[in-house]
Amino acid sequence: MRTDRTGAAPGPQTTAAEQAARHAAGQATRQAAGQAAGHGAGRAVEQAAGHGAGQAVEQAAGHGAGQAVEQAVELRVPGAGLTRFPGDAAGAARVRLVDLAWNELTELPAWAGELTELEELRLDGNRLRALPDLSRLKALRALHADGNRLTEVPPLPPALETLSLYGNVVERLPDRLGDRLRHLSVGGNRVTGLPAALWRLTRLETLNVAENALTELPPAVAGLTSLRMLDVGHNRLTSLPAELGDLPLTDYLYASDNLLTEVPAAIGRLDRLAYLGLTDNRLRALPESLGRMASLVELRLYGNRLESLPAGIGGLGRLRELHLRGNRLGALPPSIAGLGELRVLDLRDNVLRELPDLSPLTRLTHLDLRNNRLRRLPALPPALEKLDLRWNKLDDEPSALRDLAARGCVILR
Repeated sequence: MRTDRTGAAPGPQTTAAEQAARHAAGQATRQAAGQAAGHGAGRAVEQAAGHGAGQAVEQAAGHGAGQAVEQAVELRVPGAGLTRFPGDAAGAARVRLVDLAWNELTELPAWAGELTELEELRLDGNRLRALPDLSRLKALRALHADGNRLTEVPPLPPALETLSLYGNVVERLPDRLGDRLRHLSVGGNRVTGLPAALWRLTRLETLNVAENALTELPPAVAGLTSLRMLDVGHNRLTSLPAELGDLPLTDYLYASDNLLTEVPAAIGRLDRLAYLGLTDNRLRALPESLGRMASLVELRLYGNRLESLPAGIGGLGRLRELHLRGNRLGALPPSIAGLGELRVLDLRDNVLRELPDLSPLTRLTHLDLRNNRLRRLPALPPALEKLDLRWNKLDDEPSALRDLAARGCVILR
């Protein structure tokens, strides 16, 4: 007998299937599920996602829901408190999409590896420690199992395009990942090294290996000839290979919170990259080639040991956000005035004694100068909406501040 989240049990004259249907809030199986059960059991599987009807789904299998799953195209029961995979091997033969995310599953039945028509499997947020052999699922294109307790990657089907295992306890990746893979996310695990086969995935577009224990990114990374996004943040990398500049990255490169002491000059070849994150490393300088990254929109460098910026930084004509908090900058190059699209400039927690003329930054709206060593201010951008000057000791109050305040700029001192 099903109990709901308050512990109340339905009356004896009411079946579990009828109760689940009455509390409908999900979209499990589609038309076939609704037609397969003559007394509402199909709707028990289809709608039991609402109001904690996980047990109703499990029990409804004994009242005809097995037939509903059998003829279903999709099985969607996320967040319903399920503790076992609903249905049986014969019943699930035609299912193409299974979404059992955010339940209480601790294992999958071995027959889950026989669902030959399955195209997408969503198992995020369960308690799974292992998955069955999935290599026979010839139609499977996407496997999502983030936030479980998986210790290893199961044998995978050759046609898989998306593999997402973020937030498990996997220590190594298999030597064979399938050459059709386009999206791979294995961040938040315990991986210490990456297999050579990974760098031969020429269709791979996004790679997330953040929050692991990686100490090296090999030159072979250049083999990822379709890659547009790379996340290697929160590892133990001490260097980046020059071959990184050969990648066709467009979306972002995230290498924050590592042990980097320098950036290869080849990074300047990433002239289509929109976002670069190198925060919380040990960088003391940046290459002049940085200024050739003409497509950069956002550059984050806070939490390093930078003492200066390259003059070439003025070549970043599309840059909108520049974050330099928590470095050791004593001055800025005059070329920074060339950042005509800049909206946000964060310079707090440095050792700046003076600034160049900033009035050419006509689109700048937010300027953070907190905790520097400024005694006077230069000409300021005319469109500022917020100017933070706290923990500086200015000699006087420039008339420019009064003018900005009169136009509505928030000034904090």
